[in-house]
Amino acid sequence: MSIHSADFIKSSPKIEECPEPDFPEYAFIGRSNVGKSSLINMLTNKKGLAKTSSTPGKTQLINHFLINNSWYLADLPGYGYAKVSKKTREIFSKMIEKYILNRKNLVNVFILVDARHLPLENDLEFINWLGEKEIPFSLVFTKIDKVSQREFAFNLKKYMQELRKTWEEVPTIFKTSAEKKIGQEEILSFIEDTNKYLERNKITFT
Repeated sequence: MSIHSADFIKSSPKIEECPEPDFPEYAFIGRSNVGKSSLINMLTNKKGLAKTSSTPGKTQLINHFLINNSWYLADLPGYGYAKVSKKTREIFSKMIEKYILNRKNLVNVFILVDARHLPLENDLEFINWLGEKEIPFSLVFTKIDKVSQREFAFNLKKYMQELRKTWEEVPTIFKTSAEKKIGQEEILSFIEDTNKYLERNKITFT
């Protein structure tokens, strides 16, 4: 898939204020320091589309971008150790939960995890929660350029061991680096193939 256009549409504090669900939607979420904004900018070839920051947890709204005038990319608030109050974290959690469970046109959730780390409890909790709710998702390992191949292979093996405790089939996995544009083609091809499947089967959301 070639990206011809990537336009910011709006930021929404709740699902009721999100754009009309008239295009397939792909949501990106992860811990607050996982490199989500950098990955989104890399995928869309548009530096500065998603705002990056040295302060984790800056995404506090549901940010929508329209890609190629044919699908939405939703940038969701991060979870983890963002420097916000407990009350604010609870608001984020409710916002994310309500969005994921009720957004009609949500096709897939891309969960971003840091390739440098062993499985983290809140990542696994979120993954298993999506599974319980039967929400389609994929795992995106970020920053693979920041770790040796051997170390990443070990971390990935540990993730697979954890997932197989509760999953018969592991989800689709992508390996990415925003700096080196690793994984861009694979993720965009996945989205393109999914959109073609929806179109072929005349699946609509309104």
